[in-house]
Amino acid sequence: MKIKSQRDFWSGLMFVLVGVVFAWASTEYNFGSSARPGPGYFPFGLGVLLALLGSLVLFKALTLESEGGDPIGPVAWRPLLVITAAIVLFGLALPRLGLLMTLPLVIVLAAAAGDEFSWKDALLSTVILTVGSWVIFVWGLKLVIPVWPTIFGN
Repeated sequence: MKIKSQRDFWSGLMFVLVGVVFAWASTEYNFGSSARPGPGYFPFGLGVLLALLGSLVLFKALTLESEGGDPIGPVAWRPLLVITAAIVLFGLALPRLGLLMTLPLVIVLAAAAGDEFSWKDALLSTVILTVGSWVIFVWGLKLVIPVWPTIFGN
């Protein structure tokens, strides 16, 4: 068996592994039913779907010829580390700073991960995503998310 696309092979394998781990880990939660899904229902379905999509990508990597074997390029460490830092910042800051202060910080940090950073684009994204997140999650779905910093109360 010959790998015909290294990129597709490794990304497909990663998707399969992550999907299987999610599906397997979700079996620890109550599954529920289709009418009343439990906390394990969505992660299980998402894990299975991810594993299936990864299988398709993996199959493509082993069957369809690509030019030059489609090699894997160098790892983009800066964007990887900056996006990881943005996710950690979101988890740490949201309970303390609230949604309206945390999201702008995270969005600007994540935008800085790209090669074509622009303050105008970052600020526009900040406004749209922060207002949209508040409308969808706080106002629309009525989720209990701290909106303001804890010193102002919620």
